[in-house]
Amino acid sequence: MSVEETIVEIKKELRANMNGVASARMREAGLNYHVNFGIDLPRLQEIARQFTPSHELAQQLWHENVRESKILAGLLMPVERFWPDVADIWVEQMPNAEIAQLTVMNLFSRLPYASDKAFEWMGHSDEMFQLCGFLLITRLLMQGAVLTERSRNEVLDQANSLQESPNLHLRKAVLNAIARIDQTKDDLAKRENR
Repeated sequence: MSVEETIVEIKKELRANMNGVASARMREAGLNYHVNFGIDLPRLQEIARQFTPSHELAQQLWHENVRESKILAGLLMPVERFWPDVADIWVEQMPNAEIAQLTVMNLFSRLPYASDKAFEWMGHSDEMFQLCGFLLITRLLMQGAVLTERSRNEVLDQANSLQESPNLHLRKAVLNAIARIDQTKDDLAKRENR
């Protein structure tokens, strides 16, 4: 099946699973998309499993101005074909915090260079890059990554400079990263005291 045929099949699945109530609630909450089918993440994960991951397919889905297409792009992108410069482009094109959170969880956190990108993005001047950086470092810590003292201090320095950000999503991501660092530090101390 060609990429175009696969996109047609995906769009059929999206229409068949549309949730108008959820879509309306998202709009009321300020999540404005050109098209939003209101499909929840577990169902989107089921839809993604029906299709073979493909760089070309994921890129085409990413460029659709449709909430579910962007989420599926992160689920269907093979990590071995997702280059660091393309990751930067995706962050530049990130429409909102919801897509940032889901793309970090579904794709960025699985990249072999995820840690490098997390630190690079946290220090970026753009808020979306900063948001993705803090979301990513938190996700990596949740997956068991351990920071050196120097890295931990770098994250905390970046976090301290952004704690008063007017961007609510960024502030929340910063606080979550700090909390995860504290929890990881406590967990390590408990293990060492055993």
